[in-house]
Amino acid sequence: MNNVDAPVRNTSGPTGPDARRPGELQTLLDEGTRAVVDDGDLRTGRDRFERAFRIAESVGEERAMAVAALGFGGLWVHEHRTVAGSVLLESRIRRALELLDPQSSLALRLRIRLAGEGDYRNSDNTAVLALLQQARARRNPMARAEALSLAHHCLVGPEHGALRRQLAAELVAESFRTSRRSDLLMGLLWQTVDMFLAGDPHAERCLSELRGLLAEQDHLAVGFVVSAMEVMLAVRAGRLDEAEALARACTERGIAAGDVNATVWQAAQLVTIRWYQGRVVELVPLLSEVVNSPTLSAVDDHVLAALAVAAVTAGDRRKAVSALATLCGHDLGDLPRSSSWMVTMHGVAEAAYLLDDSATAARVYELLRPYGHLPIVGSLAVACFGSAHHALGVAALTMGDVNRAVTHLRESVRQNLALAHWPAVTASWERLAVALVRAGRQAEADAVRQEMAAAAEEAAAPPPETEGPGGADEQSEDAQSDDGQTDDGQGQPAAFCTRLGRKWRIGFGGRSVLVDHSVGMLHLVVLIANPRQEIRAVDLVAGLTALNGAAEHTALSGQRTLDRVATQEYRSRLARLRVELDEFEAADDHQRAAVAQAEHDWLVRQLAGATGLGGRARRFPEGEERSRVAVSKAVRRALDRIAAADPVIGEHLRHAVHTGVRCSYWPA
Repeated sequence: MNNVDAPVRNTSGPTGPDARRPGELQTLLDEGTRAVVDDGDLRTGRDRFERAFRIAESVGEERAMAVAALGFGGLWVHEHRTVAGSVLLESRIRRALELLDPQSSLALRLRIRLAGEGDYRNSDNTAVLALLQQARARRNPMARAEALSLAHHCLVGPEHGALRRQLAAELVAESFRTSRRSDLLMGLLWQTVDMFLAGDPHAERCLSELRGLLAEQDHLAVGFVVSAMEVMLAVRAGRLDEAEALARACTERGIAAGDVNATVWQAAQLVTIRWYQGRVVELVPLLSEVVNSPTLSAVDDHVLAALAVAAVTAGDRRKAVSALATLCGHDLGDLPRSSSWMVTMHGVAEAAYLLDDSATAARVYELLRPYGHLPIVGSLAVACFGSAHHALGVAALTMGDVNRAVTHLRESVRQNLALAHWPAVTASWERLAVALVRAGRQAEADAVRQEMAAAAEEAAAPPPETEGPGGADEQSEDAQSDDGQTDDGQGQPAAFCTRLGRKWRIGFGGRSVLVDHSVGMLHLVVLIANPRQEIRAVDLVAGLTALNGAAEHTALSGQRTLDRVATQEYRSRLARLRVELDEFEAADDHQRAAVAQAEHDWLVRQLAGATGLGGRARRFPEGEERSRVAVSKAVRRALDRIAAADPVIGEHLRHAVHTGVRCSYWPA
């Protein structure tokens, strides 16, 4: 049996059974190339290239050995995670290099792959970037394309954003020289990843282009990453149950592609989902298993950070302290700046907060502060924990610097709103309220909690555009033309409204603008969705249900200031807070008791303001005149904001929207 250190040279040509092997060898190489390049089927590719290498070695086909060794490496860097798999790949590459002309393009491609593997494991990029420069000087586009993609993969830390974007753009251009579809897909994928990592508002636009190419012809490996991004976006939108279903489908797709990240990414997605569900404690067994998995990248530390958070939340302080100590090692700054580094820092900041470890929090703050402008996005944009300012605020809170914590957490809320990451917005609001209470700014904390309550109520309600006949959703489906124009059903140009989280997109005449949510915007949405129809102001105030006959002619006096669902949620939370207060007082935990007491008092005030005699729900005062005034003022304020953002759309709506006892929208 031949071993991999002693190449066999067949100078007389194959005889006997080996005479058929060159034909089989070419077939395997073709099938392997087709699997990886055309289909993204990494599992089949590895199988075919594995068999091809063994045959090439047995018959002394040196070039075929090199091609098979390259193909065995796969599409990504570090596909072979186990020690045995990694050593096998690199030994085959070195073996093939010994047999090739060192000046050949094939030898250069092998050196690029070898450098990429080494640099990734060492959190370096020196060798692969040097070979990229050599590849740029050659006339072999495949060598350049492979060097660009592998170098990009070695530069996924937060400090390399500008260079990554340059490499991704260059790879897209190079794909038209290689004529390999996988190079184009990889270039667009890297561009999409870079935009998500940077918090670029146009990231989803790039993702849409990638989706379009995959719809024309699937590619399992790239499609797996795209499906992981879909999970991340569902989490951002607050659709956590849907995100969990998408995560299961994503894992199945990853397994089908033969991607080593299939189960690791599933764990990361579950951590994100459970984190925002407040159920991270459930993941202790899973994380305890994954943290020792041989398929976990050697430069990936986020699972250990997540385990520390889950363990301390579960009450296992010993396990949490051990996990955090393992991460910190000699110095937390020694952790590799991999694609999971930002997520790891987020987890360490949270664990330090829960463990009241101010020294670790201070080190996290120091390390993470240069990247406060970035979102905390893991791996190839498969998980997102919102703005890095949240982790900085939590770290500052642990350090006892409450004013600095307030500053960071306010900025985190702003950035999370820009990301449309609604669970992260809520998480930052919650910590901001805690920071404000500790700073002695109770009134501001109450205002934050009121905003939280309003957002929760809004999130629980059905989207306005889907309610009632002729709602905004139907209008956008039926009246919007291919060029983005809308009409009112009679051929006249009309405005349209689309809900985007806590903002609205208002469009008219091929123009559109984003406007913040407000009561006046809700009234405008109803009017625009029902052109040329008069709607009573009292019905607008009473709510959208009046439009579909569910509460026809409901007077303003029938609307509760706090609905039954919200009232019940407030009372349930009060009951839990009373239990927590007893526990904190028994443990002499005065800080947490003060925070719980502040929330308790705020909820009591809210319930008191929403109830009348005998605990009955308090209702708004009666009167059509009050409704007319309220609607007119609210709509006028909304129109002012629209006009400030886009004078053309604002001017159209000022002339087309009429308010009074009866309100309407007349497009022309």
